[in-house]
Amino acid sequence: MDPTAPSPLVWRDDGLPQSSLYGDVYFSSVDGLAETRAVFLAGCGLPERFAERRDFVVGELGFGSGLNIAALLDLWRREKPPGGRLHIFSIEAHPLSRDEAARILAYWPELGEAARVLLDHWPGRARGFHRVDLPGFDAVLDLAVMDVIEALEAWDGLADAWFLDGFSPALNPAMWRDEVLAAVGARSAPGARAATFTVAGAVRRGLSAAGFEIAKRPGFGRKRERLEAWRPGVRPAARRPETLAIIGGGIAGTSLARAARAEGLSVVVVDDPDTFGASGNPAALVTPALDAGGGPRAALYAQALARAVALYEAEPQAVIAREVLQLAAGERDPARFATVAGQDLFEPGDMRTLDAEDTHARLETPTPALAMAGARVIAPAEVTTAWAGPVVRRGVAKVERDGEGWRLLDAAGELITRADRLALAGGAAGADLLANAPLRPVRGQASWTRGQATPPAAFGGYAIPTRDGLLFGATHDRDDVQTDVRPEDHARNLATLAKGLPALAERLTGSTFEGRAAVRATTPDRLPLADVREDGVIVLTGLGSRGFCLAPLLAEHLVARLLGVPSPLPRQLSHLLKLTRFDSPVTRIGV
Repeated sequence: MDPTAPSPLVWRDDGLPQSSLYGDVYFSSVDGLAETRAVFLAGCGLPERFAERRDFVVGELGFGSGLNIAALLDLWRREKPPGGRLHIFSIEAHPLSRDEAARILAYWPELGEAARVLLDHWPGRARGFHRVDLPGFDAVLDLAVMDVIEALEAWDGLADAWFLDGFSPALNPAMWRDEVLAAVGARSAPGARAATFTVAGAVRRGLSAAGFEIAKRPGFGRKRERLEAWRPGVRPAARRPETLAIIGGGIAGTSLARAARAEGLSVVVVDDPDTFGASGNPAALVTPALDAGGGPRAALYAQALARAVALYEAEPQAVIAREVLQLAAGERDPARFATVAGQDLFEPGDMRTLDAEDTHARLETPTPALAMAGARVIAPAEVTTAWAGPVVRRGVAKVERDGEGWRLLDAAGELITRADRLALAGGAAGADLLANAPLRPVRGQASWTRGQATPPAAFGGYAIPTRDGLLFGATHDRDDVQTDVRPEDHARNLATLAKGLPALAERLTGSTFEGRAAVRATTPDRLPLADVREDGVIVLTGLGSRGFCLAPLLAEHLVARLLGVPSPLPRQLSHLLKLTRFDSPVTRIGV
């Protein structure tokens, strides 16, 4: 989104907020909260219908100030069934700022904690999907900042209730087109209900054509009538797994553990104590793969970065540094950086170009750069420890079916654990459990020293701060699976550092370095394997060097697919990650 674009909101003389784009008010002049409760909550049969299923899904057209969602959260916390989880999907093409929403929601102090939690976790403005945690409410929000048709086609959920709250059909007819209402119908579960303030004939006809039965009801305030709609049928109750065993204790496995526990699963992480994965360094970069094309791959990394950083910031002890400079390595890079900085996939101001003078003032090197304000340096152990929970330190030699579940066995054939569902997230170390997996091991050795520091920078290699010094590297050797630390690789890392930060490399020349070697798993197209197989096994591997950026969002996507709840990942992005994109897909577990 263009940071210089005017706000979509203006304040009228009577104190009501009005859309500068459509000329309609954001809430009723009589009482916006009372209207929301009458039209949308009661109109969708809430709270009585909350008890219909453990995972209740609400969709909304027109997020606006968040008033409907705050009212829904307030009702959900008071009336939710035991073990219930609320999934909210909303669409907004012209998002308000957090301060604008706060001014509106202040009209109703009775919303209390529901309004506060929404404002404290206010979604961003970048184009795409935004996952928002709502702690204390057993609820999660996915906001789509994009055109309504694009958003509905990208969402993979089925709603139990719809709040159809676009601006007036007379002022914003595009929100009420037949194809929009048809897409709402296609994203509705059997028995779903929809509610709206309008009874316009075109809306009634569109909902009927989309498979809804409709009825007019007494309106609210100055409106004589409102509309309720419902789809015939009953949503079948699916058997929900209760336990998940995860093989792998690195960032992929522990991201799955965090996501699964958030959805109410009982989790056990099993990690081989003799395996040295790529999540054990004293510091790690959280940066996206830059793609000037702005297509699905660029959108995947932009959304993953935003979600990862939000979750790492919730573990404040884990964040070592904020903002990373990507240094130009060739003459085309400054133009590429300018293109990336102009993409609306990132939050306004998160990507900024620096000229050589600006970079030199920070890093003692006169090189144009891209300042990535949303990037981070984190302490991996702080994250994986916080997210993993108790870890079983044993090697898994074999897995086998046990009815509808799985048994994990060690090399002696002894049972390690049994679970309803299984996740394979062991990286290169777990590749032998996957048959026909297109994974290739890559050895990387990082070097570090104490008493030195630098702002985080990437330049083909990287140099980043640790808690007490500097980490730099790393080597990249395909098909090498040895994890011994080699003096010659420290020398290679220092030579790489000299190409990006020559003054720093000169100061380090002659120093003695500590280091660590790890083996990552990569795929031929350099995109992860992130899918749920037909037998219900989760696969999350092949993250390469972007694991700390990708894993948190991909883990939530996979847990959502496992449980049949809405994913935070748009459909076109999830297609990039499927096992079947290779000629030799992962078809079975090697046992």
